[in-house]
Amino acid sequence: MERVRNVAVFGATGSIGTNALDVIGRHPDRFRASVLVAHRNVETLTELCVRHRPDLAIITDKALEAELARRLASRGLRCDIASGHEAITHAAASSLCDTVVAAIAGSAGVDSTLAAARAGKRLLLANKESMVMAGPLVLQALGEGGGELIPVDSGHNAIFRCLHRDRPNVSGGHVRRLTLTTSGGPFRGLRRSDLMAATPEQACKHSKRATNRKMAVDAATLMNKGLEAIEARYLFQAPPDRIDALMHPRGVVHSMVEYIDGSMLAQLGNPEPRAAISHALAWPERVEAGMEALDLASHAPLAFEKPDLETFRCLALALEALRTGGDAPTILNAANGVAVEAFLAGSLPFLSIADVVEQILTELPAQAVVDIQTLGERDRTAREAARQVLRNAC
Repeated sequence: MERVRNVAVFGATGSIGTNALDVIGRHPDRFRASVLVAHRNVETLTELCVRHRPDLAIITDKALEAELARRLASRGLRCDIASGHEAITHAAASSLCDTVVAAIAGSAGVDSTLAAARAGKRLLLANKESMVMAGPLVLQALGEGGGELIPVDSGHNAIFRCLHRDRPNVSGGHVRRLTLTTSGGPFRGLRRSDLMAATPEQACKHSKRATNRKMAVDAATLMNKGLEAIEARYLFQAPPDRIDALMHPRGVVHSMVEYIDGSMLAQLGNPEPRAAISHALAWPERVEAGMEALDLASHAPLAFEKPDLETFRCLALALEALRTGGDAPTILNAANGVAVEAFLAGSLPFLSIADVVEQILTELPAQAVVDIQTLGERDRTAREAARQVLRNAC
């Protein structure tokens, strides 16, 4: 009989977390949500606890721990309650779970990702910053702990599937190239002259929730695909010159792997996160994920085009940081975060996001990745340098 996996879902109230819990709930004989973590959404976390009955519920904001306890008690639930980042990191390494869905947004998720890796867990990684900022440290932690990392981002999960037994050979064996795909965002096909007056509303027109606005802008600048290329470097230990990206408006081909014999494998599916999540939870087996079958005929033709790196300079800068290595991706990510925030506030033009990122990459040359504390300091330095650039421009 298949053992039940005890799954800790970090970021349980977000998109990845709720979809992971949907898959878990479909297979109670295979999976159990043993730890649930949310940032500040006490109401939703309470409802998830009622549904999944975890052993431990954690709210990141310590000021809300008493409120969570009160709500759970009023529903007759008896589970342990904790709060704060330290509690999350401790839970990641604890015996309460053997699998961790790492879906906490931003750099706040890096420490718990490293803790899960060192503890030998199955790590279902959705936290982009863990690999962008600390890729070498995550690989080191996985080596120490003996665990396994399976990405749940659709593009990276697609590459994982296509590589299969060739996964360890990207750096010197059978693989010629990894190709990530992107729909191109809301500004696909436009030139720089078309984007001089681009607004946050235009960049975020496909994003319904305010919490997704930063991600929506990254999709509009194609920075998101550059960050995914950096992630792929570490996820698959691939040389930078073997990673590229193509525009694919239909969004059903999630990634491709080209082999040295000229063949290419691609993973196709409806653009739905449960496909990658269910694969990562059940790997090397498969489970039903509640998804509709892909109707290829309705998506024809499947077209591809190269991205315009002169217009979408953020992608070019990310690929440059990928080639530079060291902590250049950390500097890139930090400067981009500040620049996007300014754009959303209406104080920075869309095309100037790349200008700010480029200036900070020039001001702060890359250094070797040493430890998470040094990376945190470099992240803060880059953010303050970007804010100073914005102040000087006023």
